Amino acid sequence: MSIVVARIAHKIPDRAPLRLAVGEHVKVGERDTEWPEFVFVTTHHGSGWVPARRLSTASGSAVVRAAYDTTELPTEAGERLEVVAEDRESGWLWCRSSRGREGWVPVKTLNVS
Repeated sequence: MSIVVARIAHKIPDRAPLRLAVGEHVKVGERDTEWPEFVFVTTHHGSGWVPARRLSTASGSAVVRAAYDTTELPTEAGERLEVVAEDRESGWLWCRSSRGREGWVPVKTLNVS
């Protein structure tokens, strides 16, 4: 596990995290303009942004191919974080804070070696 430092703060969105299971059906919406790897999905229990490659899509609906959790981790500039998983293709790292909280943090907000 590597350690990274937050270069700038990351504020999380004001919506509940979405946890998707393999085989779950979702409605696919727009593609994100800032993060083009992501599409907005809606389920019976919420909505959120998910990497499109984790879905098998067909005309507006999709099936989840790989489980995904949209939880984001709020950070402060200078905060040290442990990298738990990487999704460099999407531009995010799953990190753990010193307080034990975990979630996605955008690579562009971190000093990564």
